Amino acid sequence: MNVERRFADRPVFITGADGFVGSHLTEQLVEFGANVHVFVRATSSGELRNIRHLRDSITIHRGDLRDAHSVKEALSVLADFSETIIFHLAAQAHVGDSWDRPYETIDTNVVGTLNLLQSIVDLDLDIAKFDTAGTSEEYGNVDSRMADKHDYHDDGQVLLNERSPVNPKSIYATSKLAADFLTMNYHDAYGLPGVTTRMFNNYGPRQNPRYITGTIITQALERDIIELGNLTPKRDMCFVSDGVRGHMHVALDGNPGEEYVYGYGENISMRKWTNTILEVGAEEGYWDEPEIVQTEDRYRPGDSDVEELLVGYEKLHDETGWEPNVSWREGIRRTIAWYANNPSKWDGRVDWR
Repeated sequence: MNVERRFADRPVFITGADGFVGSHLTEQLVEFGANVHVFVRATSSGELRNIRHLRDSITIHRGDLRDAHSVKEALSVLADFSETIIFHLAAQAHVGDSWDRPYETIDTNVVGTLNLLQSIVDLDLDIAKFDTAGTSEEYGNVDSRMADKHDYHDDGQVLLNERSPVNPKSIYATSKLAADFLTMNYHDAYGLPGVTTRMFNNYGPRQNPRYITGTIITQALERDIIELGNLTPKRDMCFVSDGVRGHMHVALDGNPGEEYVYGYGENISMRKWTNTILEVGAEEGYWDEPEIVQTEDRYRPGDSDVEELLVGYEKLHDETGWEPNVSWREGIRRTIAWYANNPSKWDGRVDWR
């Protein structure tokens, strides 16, 4: 599938375009020659932290997902186009913050998605695909009552795919599941060509340094101690460029009304992930041997931690040919290099000072 050719001159609308995954997607679509429209929060005016270098190649719409008027106003420009693809990536995406800011999380992730979907219907827009970005956190832990509904790997690990039961364990996960269901509601009711994509633990350059990979790297670059929370959970870590490719493949060839999940296809404990990052950084000469310290205040509240996530991405592969291209060590190497070379992009945003 020639993805680049199929996006050339195509109108696309991206929410969350200045965020981590959104900025990489925006950059790739500009490179492919798409007609790129982005929706960013009004408070980003004059900043555009991650896509400032693209501002002459994109059309910027400022507003707030929680404000139905600004959403409808931004989307109205699409009335002049046909076969537009909308990538809905904007969200309050931090699990910990969802406990600290529960109302904002629901307003942004649920009401914001509703505002987009209803505006498309009200404006009667010609949309080729509406891709709502979900999260692997929606699966949560296996409920013993649903154990027989899951698929299992040969080694006994739960293999999460489009058929797996969901069991969200945080306000963030619940809000994203609601956004998924809203997307499907509007497909069923109005024929809006929605798809949902559940990415498994993206990491890479530009990610907020408060996430696990970023906090390990930024602490290791700055000091001899690394403070972390629970290192037992296992995650399926997928490099951001592979995640972006997944979005584009689903947007072009995914079936409306369906869900697609993808990731690296292997998981790793957070302790081993930490050790691997430190090994790669030492090999590249960024640091020596920082000490790892676990602190109680970095654990998720109560019994809300998700123990293990492992994806089976066969559906996406079979339908579009997608598969991950970037190995963990190579992805880590690229990510460390970005943090090391761009301290001004993350300094002041860390949560360990």
